[in-house]
Amino acid sequence: MPHTDASHLIFIALAGLYAGTQNTLAGGGSFVTFPTLLLAGLNPLQANITSTLALFPNQIFTAVAGRRMAGGVRGLSLTALFAISVLGGMVGAFLLLNTPVRIFSRLVPWLVLFATLVFAVGSFGKKNENVASEGLPAPLVGVCQFLIGIYGGYFGGGIGFLMLAALTVAGQQVKMAATTKNVLAMAMNASAVAIFLTSSQIVWDAALALAFGGIGGGFVGTWLMNRLPERLLRMLVVAIGVVLTVWMFRRG
Repeated sequence: MPHTDASHLIFIALAGLYAGTQNTLAGGGSFVTFPTLLLAGLNPLQANITSTLALFPNQIFTAVAGRRMAGGVRGLSLTALFAISVLGGMVGAFLLLNTPVRIFSRLVPWLVLFATLVFAVGSFGKKNENVASEGLPAPLVGVCQFLIGIYGGYFGGGIGFLMLAALTVAGQQVKMAATTKNVLAMAMNASAVAIFLTSSQIVWDAALALAFGGIGGGFVGTWLMNRLPERLLRMLVVAIGVVLTVWMFRRG
């Protein structure tokens, strides 16, 4: 385990504060916490698991806040989607814990690149916020959500936009999909966190500093909700993702 001294912990807590704010306003907080933990000396597997664990309280806050606006799709209730997400998150977390650090380190640049592209398309691609689609068959929606859950438990970058795309194609209005995805993201990460708690890859002092900052960021983000342009925040996330992708490929 890397040694995280007081200066590292302050640095990590500040990153958590920003990430919690970013998640509340626009999403993409893991694009900040993951490289921060790498810079603090954690290996990619430790950084991914520690970041997922530490940001979970912030996800609970976001999910509970929007629970009344969340819902299911035709043929699948919110409870069914929740259960599918939990199962997918468990599978993804199990796969992650059984991936050697060396192999995961080689996968990370590609995962970050994929997450950055998903975030960019979801943030700046054309979308109709008033018209929902007719909906996909329930079994297909369930399979898509299960696969998204696996990715969420394994890495999770850009997961919000993957779910937003799937839910709107399945028939939800964008505003409902935006709150539903928060509940489902919390579900898949709850199962992942439960499994990660048994792992020796968690760096606990870093996780606590990050969680403390992330909780504070949730309150800051709520206060800033109507005071900062969301588009600017999304542009910053994409810029961080591009820099991180280039750095990870060069690092590898």
